[in-house]
Amino acid sequence: MFTLTAFLLGFAGSFHCVGMCGPIALALPVQHLQGARKLAGIFLYNTGRISVYTLFGLLFGWLGQQLFLGGFQQWLSVTAGLILLFTVLVNYILSSRKFQFTMPGMMTTQVKAALGKLLVQQRFSTLFIIGVLNGLLPCGLVYMGITGAAATGTVEKGMLFMAAFGAGTLPAMAGAAWFGHLLSIGIRNKMRRLVPVMISIMAILLIMRGMNLGIPYISPVINQQHEKIFEHCFKP
Repeated sequence: MFTLTAFLLGFAGSFHCVGMCGPIALALPVQHLQGARKLAGIFLYNTGRISVYTLFGLLFGWLGQQLFLGGFQQWLSVTAGLILLFTVLVNYILSSRKFQFTMPGMMTTQVKAALGKLLVQQRFSTLFIIGVLNGLLPCGLVYMGITGAAATGTVEKGMLFMAAFGAGTLPAMAGAAWFGHLLSIGIRNKMRRLVPVMISIMAILLIMRGMNLGIPYISPVINQQHEKIFEHCFKP
């Protein structure tokens, strides 16, 4: 359930991604290529980007696992869900037509500078690194995904969650790089409206997960999960 939600969040948010990161996709050194080589270049770029998301899933899945073992997973899940719902509500109250999150990053300037240098070089061999740097740019939707990854409570599930999120962004981002443009602005705006819906669904799932309702996969009993993870991590 969480993996599907992550994929749909990535898919709905990818139209936001095209607006934010589309210029990078359009500037990739693949526009002069054709056929399999162009496809391979786009694959390399997106593999680099999704690899970073998966690494985030590993790191924050590990963090969530430590909180789980410490007995704080239930509170983390509920708190994360409430924060996401609050964020959606604030954006709704502000009547923002473009649902987007912006957070300043200390590394943003350096990452953008490195990206600029690589894009100017227009070399096929740099495509994977360009994707990696793109994945490091501050993005509110990625922050939402990271929250979900931490709430999964395990390293493996955290990685899978963020990999599914990245896979959801793939169709739109690959399309932007392949065609040089994507769907009409009207359709993109309609798809962007799905973002708060998907975030709300994820928030509700997080809250339910922390409520120990005994619902398999959606709200399993935390204590039972705690015992399984403890046995997995510390079995002789």
